[in-house]
Amino acid sequence: MGCGRVGSSIAHSLEDQGHSVAVIDQDPEAFRKLRSGFKGTKVTGVGFDRDVLTEAGIERAAAFAAVSSGDNSNVIAARVARESFGVQRVVARIYDPRRAEVYQRLGIPTVATVAWTADQMLRRLIPEGAESLWRDPSGGVVLAEVAYADGWIGEKICDLENTADAHIAFITRLGEAIIPSQGLVLQEGDVVHVVTDDRNLGRIAAIFANPAPGRGAH
Repeated sequence: MGCGRVGSSIAHSLEDQGHSVAVIDQDPEAFRKLRSGFKGTKVTGVGFDRDVLTEAGIERAAAFAAVSSGDNSNVIAARVARESFGVQRVVARIYDPRRAEVYQRLGIPTVATVAWTADQMLRRLIPEGAESLWRDPSGGVVLAEVAYADGWIGEKICDLENTADAHIAFITRLGEAIIPSQGLVLQEGDVVHVVTDDRNLGRIAAIFANPAPGRGAH
């Protein structure tokens, strides 16, 4: 639902991967953002209207993305898709980060675009502490980007894990995600992503912020 820049990009990506796609938008002019060769279904209407969703094939859908410009519309549409039509994979774009957190805890995966962009910019400008990137619906398990002291650079990632009693799910190096091997060494510029119980995140961030045992801060 939503054929803006995000919606059209998602539609193209899914089609390129061999999926059949239906796009809903209230404004028929919005479909001009789709490439001329787009083979999917285009439905004009309100994306949380059941008849519109049915016309778009929601009863056969494996997934639903609500990416219109309105928070309320996205949430309502996501709930209708999940609760009325039983779609398992549902995600809603939310501009208000406070709402996004509430809906996330209700079991509606959300992407808070403005907050996410601002947070990512700040993380690059001031890489301190831990920043939650994903939480399970209960809020108990978190995937977080955790900053580390310069003193860890050159140390094995497994040593960082053992010291903090943490699980590093992956690192991002030069824009590519890498699952750490036993001997992988942390390099300057690496972004570390940890999966942990939310209650442990503060403790892990504090340990990461201190130099490796036996080494001083650079």
